[in-house]
Amino acid sequence: MVSSTEYGSHTWDLMLTVDHQHEGVGKEILLQVTGDLHVGGLMLKLVEKIKIAQDWSDYAFWWEQKKCWLLKTHWTLDKCGVQADAKLIFTTQHKMLRLRLPNMKTVRLKVSFSSMVFRAVSDICKMLNIRRSEELSLLKQSEGTLKKKKKKDKNSKEPATEDVLNLCNSPVSSGLPANSGLYSKTMTPVYDPVSGSPASSTITWFSDGSLTEQNSGILALSHPTCSPEMLAEMYQPRTLADKAKLNAGWLDSSRSLMEQGVLEEDQLLLRFKYYTFFDLNPKYDAVRINQIYEQARWAILLEEIDCTEEEMLIFAALQAQYHVSKLSLSSETQDSTCESEVDEVEAALSNLEVTLEGGNKSNILEDITDIPKLADNLKLVRPKKLALKAIKTYWFVFRDTSISYFKNKESAQGEPIEKLNLKGCEVVPDVNVAAKKFGIKLLIPVADGMNEVYLRCDNEDQYARWMAACVLASKGRTMADSSYQPEVQKILSFLQMKNWTMCSQAASEPENVDMKPECFVSPRYTKKFKSKQLTARILEAHQNVSQMSLVEAKLRFIQAWQSLPEFGLSYYIVRFKGSKKDDVLGVSYNRLIRIDMATGDPVTTWRFSNMKQWNVNWEIRQVAIEFDQNVSIAFTCLSADCKIIHEYIGGYIFLSTRSKDHNETLDEELFHKLTGGQE
Repeated sequence: MVSSTEYGSHTWDLMLTVDHQHEGVGKEILLQVTGDLHVGGLMLKLVEKIKIAQDWSDYAFWWEQKKCWLLKTHWTLDKCGVQADAKLIFTTQHKMLRLRLPNMKTVRLKVSFSSMVFRAVSDICKMLNIRRSEELSLLKQSEGTLKKKKKKDKNSKEPATEDVLNLCNSPVSSGLPANSGLYSKTMTPVYDPVSGSPASSTITWFSDGSLTEQNSGILALSHPTCSPEMLAEMYQPRTLADKAKLNAGWLDSSRSLMEQGVLEEDQLLLRFKYYTFFDLNPKYDAVRINQIYEQARWAILLEEIDCTEEEMLIFAALQAQYHVSKLSLSSETQDSTCESEVDEVEAALSNLEVTLEGGNKSNILEDITDIPKLADNLKLVRPKKLALKAIKTYWFVFRDTSISYFKNKESAQGEPIEKLNLKGCEVVPDVNVAAKKFGIKLLIPVADGMNEVYLRCDNEDQYARWMAACVLASKGRTMADSSYQPEVQKILSFLQMKNWTMCSQAASEPENVDMKPECFVSPRYTKKFKSKQLTARILEAHQNVSQMSLVEAKLRFIQAWQSLPEFGLSYYIVRFKGSKKDDVLGVSYNRLIRIDMATGDPVTTWRFSNMKQWNVNWEIRQVAIEFDQNVSIAFTCLSADCKIIHEYIGGYIFLSTRSKDHNETLDEELFHKLTGGQE
């Protein structure tokens, strides 16, 4: 018989597992609890029963079956839904994690496994002295990109601890909150203007002090030597479907690491997810600039982004400049710091500055003055059937965001032969400086796809002016915009790097410079040229960049990477509603592109600036987007979870709201509102 007092009580047994390292103390603890006991009270009862004197402040309950943390300590067990069959683990919230950085270095540090990934990345970036953490995220390598490596590992097993930088003693790593008052622009920086690495006193800007001067140097300086064998071991995408695999493993920023199956001592990739590098400043961003440079360098070497032979040689020359300058720096004293070197860095930075679509207009007067126009003779090339092309010279007038062309200059007062509206179009450079070919390929959206138009310019200056105007027009901007002249100068600067001539000095240098050309180009070009040929061609291209400082070489490399047609595109395999075949969706900072999977050609472009709303049907995992002029699309994602694309779109819109005038603290709530979704 059960007594009335026992029958009236609503206590029940709850088995708890304690994650501790004390020998002789059991890990399974049975407690009698009631449904109205709050989570904090359960913690107290558990600690009192364990009777181990230690700091339990970082511990919390992890609910194994539901894959969630019980962090709201004032909630009762009934409100949380905890019953007798619940498997609760009392474990630390901060655990060791291995992160592979863009420069292929692995760091080992303590990270919060209970915070949302967005917050965890912010804390990681504070430890690594990287500003603008919102541009980065964590990526889990997909199975497809690991196959090649696993085969290799069967023959030669590499030690797990090789080349790992331990950062496990910092305050953030120890589970203490990071100081949010960082990145003050009023500080006077102390830095090396040649290498861009922070000097010892600069480390103290970041108040958690997790990086020593030596460790900061490892993250802020590049080590470009990589053998062809090393490149061959790494995953190299050959098709658009292969490139889609690279973006399948982004973690959900609105959920914690534990909720997404990440375990202690797992390895993840820390990468720049959003290609909008805001407010780059060599005075504060030595590590950030180097990691962007490294991500760009590996993307080029592994052919994750396509470039021409001419462009590959420029990238090789800039890497060679970094390599040669670093060798000469190591043999000389670094005491000769002068203002001119600082000015070079500032000049390179001003060329690099990326203006986002949501950027500020610098002068209100520009809106009420006459919008500039371009007028010139250009060749129009229209592709025809049977592989024939019709090339004819017309008088072209560029006004607002449209191009009109006429039979000749005299007939420009009348009606044009055709008027092309470039808003929302794709602009692709078609340039070969050596062959004096300066072409602009325009893919203009029409009802049934994309209309291709090729313009051929006569020289570099004409090309730079028209190309800059086309790029701005595609984003809905005119030549009155403050970014027009910088865009022209950026294009001219890039063309100048491509325009080199062989000289006697370059011919004699291969013997004197200790350089392995295979380290600077992708395997495709290693197979195409012999080593001596490749060295000569790289040194030939190197003549135009030989006077650059280390930081300027890195900034120019990033700038050249940003100039590539495929820059900033993340690919996913999708099935559009009503379609019977799979397509590739390219997600960029300002647009979505539907790409034919078989041919690789763009089919349609939709700009974020024309987007009215987007949402996800979580039951059928379908993304639906509405644009202006009653245009709507819907698709399911086949190569990744649809949440990843949803977060990409919201993330880019969030980043477009940033401004240098605002306080640099992030509006985390707005980010989650735009990217979280409601499942």
